[in-house]
This record gives sequence, structure tokens and C-alpha cells, in this order.
Amino acid sequence: MPDEAAQMGGDNPFLFPWATRFGLPPFERIAPEHFRPAFDAALAAHRAEIESIAEDPAPPTFENTLCALERAGQTLRQVSAVFFNLAGSHTNDALQEIEREIAPRLSRHRSAIFMNEALYRRVASLFEKREELGLGPEELRLLERYRRIFVRAGAELDPQGKKRLAEILERLAALGTQFSQNVLADEKAYALVLETEEDLAGLPDFVRAAAARAAEERGLPGKHVITLSRSLIEPFLQFSSRRDLREKAFQAWISRGDNGGETDNKRIIAEMVALRAERARLLGYETFAAFKLDDTMAKTPQAALDLLGQVWNPARARAARERDALQALVHEEGGNFRIEPWDWRYYAEKLRKRDHDLDEGELKPYLQLDRMIEAAFETAHRLFGLSFTEIADAPRYHPDVRVWEVTRDGRHVGLFLGDHFARPSKRSGAWMSSYRTQEKLSGDIRPIVVNVMNFAKGGEDEPPLLSFDDARTLFHEFGHALHGLLSDVTYPLLAGTAVPGDFVELPSQLYEHWLEEPDILRRFAVHYRTGEPIPERLIERVLAARTFNQGFATVEYTASALVDMALHLMPSAEGFDPASFERQALERIGMPREIVMRHRTPHFTHVFSGDGYAAGYYSYLWSEVLDADAFAAFQEAGDIFDPETARRLHDYIYAAGNRRDPSEAYRAFRGRLPSIDALLAKRGLATAPIDASVG
Repeated sequence: MPDEAAQMGGDNPFLFPWATRFGLPPFERIAPEHFRPAFDAALAAHRAEIESIAEDPAPPTFENTLCALERAGQTLRQVSAVFFNLAGSHTNDALQEIEREIAPRLSRHRSAIFMNEALYRRVASLFEKREELGLGPEELRLLERYRRIFVRAGAELDPQGKKRLAEILERLAALGTQFSQNVLADEKAYALVLETEEDLAGLPDFVRAAAARAAEERGLPGKHVITLSRSLIEPFLQFSSRRDLREKAFQAWISRGDNGGETDNKRIIAEMVALRAERARLLGYETFAAFKLDDTMAKTPQAALDLLGQVWNPARARAARERDALQALVHEEGGNFRIEPWDWRYYAEKLRKRDHDLDEGELKPYLQLDRMIEAAFETAHRLFGLSFTEIADAPRYHPDVRVWEVTRDGRHVGLFLGDHFARPSKRSGAWMSSYRTQEKLSGDIRPIVVNVMNFAKGGEDEPPLLSFDDARTLFHEFGHALHGLLSDVTYPLLAGTAVPGDFVELPSQLYEHWLEEPDILRRFAVHYRTGEPIPERLIERVLAARTFNQGFATVEYTASALVDMALHLMPSAEGFDPASFERQALERIGMPREIVMRHRTPHFTHVFSGDGYAAGYYSYLWSEVLDADAFAAFQEAGDIFDPETARRLHDYIYAAGNRRDPSEAYRAFRGRLPSIDALLAKRGLATAPIDASVG
């Protein structure tokens, strides 16, 4: 490693094997200045490894080509994992500068690998004679996936096509990074300061406490601040009786990336949509959506649109009934205004309290963060036999981060990190990521997985309290974490969550179901002051209200998915204006004026901070068809922890990675593919049986 050592400098933590317990990154020793030399050395080492594979004079074999590709780039994976996790969860100006530099460099590096003609010839020759190689199912899947990745990356293009595609991908990487940083900048810059008691009108104690904590973090002790973190602004919109302040906060929330100036994302969106369309045409597809969905369960944009269409009309009809009920409540209270988007959550909360006797302020004291974490852990124990032991002295990149060792039958499974609280250095939302993925090719490599949230901290002498939606988010992301932790495959390319986008949400969305089970709530929903378990009557009211406001929730989500698909169904983007396109797309589908899409285009980071969910936001709904049907398997067994059903779920879904086609994996678990019926019933949208199988 002398060349790498020279490039990195002697004190660079990426130069040496990490002596930390379980190989956790030595976060306290890693500084921003370590990343540039670490990336330089790692990229150089990976290039040399790729060149050696491509120019190997020996005939291509599974071992000297595919296994060699899988083993190559380990240092680059390590450096990238640490860097991009920090860039999302605890960034600063220095990291953001490096991110803007490294994103296009990594794109160039990837293009050089997958457009390498000699390397592709080796992979292609193995693929052509795959039936003669005596490969096992996992090895055959690895070969098929590599060949598909090469083709989709442009390996079969002529030199001019390769050059242009590489330029497009490099530019998209730079634009996606800038998009994400612009959204974060707008979020950091905004603070609605509540100066007086009148400004706090209607806010329950837990919202006041969170706003006071946010003010302290921004150097305004003694005041209250509403930020654009979803876990703070949504309860503000839900409870504040100050309609003028609700409007002010709401407009700031939906205008992220759309404020003019340096952080405005509309120009970036226009260029990205045009480049994606050109990328698709180069690769022989009519649209980017067609290119993207060709490697998913849905296969075609029309299949995704069919599903969205079946949900949109009943959701819109239900939302209209919900709006009428809210409007009636406004009139009952003497209001003479039409419901606006910043009014919906406020009056919906009032209606929920009136019709279901359910008050978020009554429920929240029972949903302590620590107890909900325990509930998620206990569910994993009962389903999969996992145990979690907190490691108090583990390295961490922020004092708020917690670390647990995960074991099963006394054997180490992996590490789980929880980073739960909002802060200005963290992008909004919630996600799962990995510092290390599971594999067996290079030894028994165990995963290091992290869940990142943006919950509000508790007030003075109070624990952090969650809304029911927050608790659902915690279970959702932990489902993703389990998908990474339970992975049991040989090859890194197939490990954990490396599955099609419309399948990856199945393990996470399915896991949400256990939160709503009375058995879990009785045990873990405990009042933070009295220690009393949640009353049965409150559980009954929570469960009875599960489909309350589902028209609104489904419309705001589905509208985002439909706009995403419309953006990427354009064969070209000549003269494209994002603002007018969004407006016209919403008019075409009949978007209710009182509801705003869950993610407006200028801050739609799922779609524009990379292409992970581009033309793929529909996948949450696609996976929800699967998760509603999958949970029904436990209900049919008469036990939500049925051992045999849990074993099949473990073997074919959570532990299986991408060893087989996702449709085959689901059939192996359930015996068949699902229909949409269970989803419509779950969301309270069912009117009559619909025969519409997915896949």
C-alpha cells in the first residue's frame, strides 16, 4: 500500500485497517481533509484492479472476471460509504464542497468501468455460454445482473455514443448534488420565530417544547422556532390556531427550491429532465421512464400508471368528501373562508378529535422514542430471533447517534446505528443506509446499517415523544434496516437492499403493520410520566381511525408519483418549464385545489438528488400492494408472529437480497402474486372488488 500511503498522508484513517470493535468507522478521527486524498488513492487503486481484470490474458472465467470485479474497489466502497453517509446526515461547508467535486468524478469512474470494451467482452462471453458453465442459481443471477448493468450503462454503444453518455451521467451527478444542497440550504435558512404567547396559540406542550429546543439550537434561547423539518412543521400546521402563521409556514415549506436566487432548482430540473430523456434515447428507449422501468417489477410505465390510476380516482373521491366535512366544520365555527392547503391538517385534527375522540396530544405521551425503538426490536426478535445490545462506547459521528450490536442465538449479525433527531447539518426526511454491506465472497462480512430520522427532541426533563406517523416512520426505516442486516448472500452486488426500486419498499412498508398491533401497543405504548400502558379505549380509537384522512394522504402521494412519471415520459424536453409543467400536469389529473402534492418538483429530492426514484416514486404504492397482501399471510395463519410464515418471509424476502427475480421471490413467499384489493381495503378506498394483479 505504499502508493496509497503516499497519496493519503500518514495520519489518514483510511490508510490503516480500523481497530475499532466490529470495524466501525473511527468517526472521531475522520476529518473533512482526509476525504480528498482517500478518494484519490481509492480511485487509483480501483482503476488498477479493473485494468488488471480487463487485460488478463487468461480466458474469462467466473472467478477471474466476476469474482474479481466483486472483490475490486473495496477501499473505494469504504471511503464512499463514510463520506456520503456524513454528507447526508451531518454535513458542513467543507463536505459539501468535496461532494460537488467528487460526484462527477465518481460518475466518470463508473462510466469508464462499464464502458470498458475489453471488460465487457469478458462478461458478454461468459453470458453467451452461461448454460455451459455449471453455475449455481446465485452465480447465474450475478452474471445476468452484471451483463444487464453493463448494457444499461452503455457498453454496447459506439465510441461517440459512449462519450456522450458519459458526459450526460457526469453532468447529472453534478446537478443532483447541487439540487440536494439547494434544498438543504433553503431548509437551514428558514425559521419562523414565534415571539409571543399569541403566536403559540393552540400549540400543545410537546410542540412548544420542540419549538423551544429548535430555538436554542439556532441561538435564540427563550423563544420558539418552527423549522421546515417535517416532524416540527406538520404538528405546527396541525395545531396552530393562527391561520396567518400556518399560511406563512406552509408557503415556506412548499417553496423549498423555488425561491429564486442561487438555491432555486427549476433550471436544474429542466436540464436534468432533458439529459435523462437524451440518455434514454441513446440506449434505445423512447423515454427515460421506459428505460428506468425496464429493470423493475412493473417492467413498463403503463403498468405503473395503471396501478396509480386505479388508486387515484377513489382517492380523489374520498378526498372530496373529506374536504366537504372540513369545510362544514369551518362554517360551524363561524368561519367564512374556503379551506386552503394550510388549513387542512388543522381542521382534520379537529374532525378526528370530534368523530373519533382521538387527539394527537392525548396519544403522543404514550409514544416515547425509546419505547418505540424497543417495540421495533421486540418485533424483530419475535419474527426473526434477533437481539439488540447497545454499545455505549462505540465511535459515532454525532453525540446523538446510538449503536447496537445485533445478534441471533449468540452469534453476531451486524451493527445497527440510530440517528434520530433533526439538526441543521442533516437533510430532511428519513432513510436507511449502510456503512458496510453483507457478503461472503471475501469472508463472513457482516453489515453496518444506519437509520437516519428527523424527529424533534423532547423538552426540559421530557423524553422525545413521537406522533403516530413518526412511530410509523421509525418502523418503516427499521424494516429497511432489517433488509440490510438479515442479508445472507455471497456476492456484494446482490446483497441487502440491492433490489429493484418497486420491491425495495416491501420489507419496510410491511414492517409498519406490526406497530398497529394491539399486542405491541399494550406493551410498549407507555405514558412517559405515569408509566401506565396505553388505555384499551385509546388503542381502539387509534385502530378505528386508521383510514381517517386517507383520501388526503393518498392524493398528496399519488399526485407526486403521477407528476414524476409525467416528467419522465416526455421523449424530449425542448422548451420545458418545470413550473408550468407541474401546474398543467396537476390540472390534467384534477388535483384538488386544497391539497398540495407531497413533494413539489423543486424539492423532490427522491427524484432529483440522484435517479434512485426518478420515474420510480410509484414504487411505494406498488410495494404497498405487496405489503398489504404479505401481512394478510400472517393474519390467515391466525398469528401475527406465525413461525412458519416468518421463516418464509425471512428466507425469500429479508435475507434473499437480489438472488432471484422479485416476482419469483414473492411467489416463493406467498405462493402467488397479489391483487390490489388488500391495498384499497387498507387505505379505506375499496368500493367493489377489483381484479388487478400486479406483476
